[in-house]
Amino acid sequence: MNPFEDMRIFCQVVDSGSFTAAADQLDLSKQFVSRRVMQLEERLGVRLLNRSTRRLDVTPLGQTYYDSAMRLLNDVEQMEQGIAGQTSDPRGTLRLSAPLSFAMAHLGCLLPLFLQRYSQVAVEVDLSDRPVDLLSEGYDLALRIGVLEDSTLIARRIALIDRVYCASPAYLAERGTPRVPADVHSHDCLPYGHGRQVPWRFEEAGKPLTIHVSGRMRVNNGELLRDAAIAGLGLTYLPTFIVGAALEDGRLVRVLDDFRSAPLALSAVYPQHRQRSLAVQALIEFLRESLDQTQESL
Repeated sequence: MNPFEDMRIFCQVVDSGSFTAAADQLDLSKQFVSRRVMQLEERLGVRLLNRSTRRLDVTPLGQTYYDSAMRLLNDVEQMEQGIAGQTSDPRGTLRLSAPLSFAMAHLGCLLPLFLQRYSQVAVEVDLSDRPVDLLSEGYDLALRIGVLEDSTLIARRIALIDRVYCASPAYLAERGTPRVPADVHSHDCLPYGHGRQVPWRFEEAGKPLTIHVSGRMRVNNGELLRDAAIAGLGLTYLPTFIVGAALEDGRLVRVLDDFRSAPLALSAVYPQHRQRSLAVQALIEFLRESLDQTQESL
């Protein structure tokens, strides 16, 4: 085992947060990974990790070693890519996580075009609305909608996602059209999510306003909520990429448009060690191009 492999194993352990997760990503046994890190510590004469039955913490010297090792490994990867002639030709397999509804609306047509443009790149796509852990689960890139939690991940905005309040004409004819945000309290609501109270966000007189709503049908899938709204079950609050077609053909009608909050950001997030990946950067730029930043929102 050469020192570069020890660096790579140690950095994967730190990124993954455990020997087990790192072993899965490296396709090695947990015992082998643990032994290599112990031998690395013996060779350096310092403790890089503090181990307990519940967690793994990086020591100050371990963090210094990690930062230096990541820079060195990235330099080696960049050098090898240059020698292999990859300066303009990304290659390799990308593991991508994306929200289900957004992917169905946009990625189905965009990913084939991306793969046609970059013939040496392959993609593995996981569609899920849960916030995956990129490091421990081994993703190269994730698409996320909304406010991002502070983390060590790098984020780049790709597009804006517009959301609207809407209901079917039949529902509005029977129950009336809400005129101000407070009116939603007297309506049947179709909130996204599983909590008993789901926040709906408005802007009133230039200030943010949050109203918590509940409903008889709570789902973590926008298409089901759209269909329930079309069927006349109540008001819903969804991105235009889900309800756009129904708004255009009149099955749904916008309400409370003057009180909508600002669009959400669609961001690409990736670990720091993937910053120099040509395939990651190529996909991000392709999506930015294709989703057209000149438009106001999706």
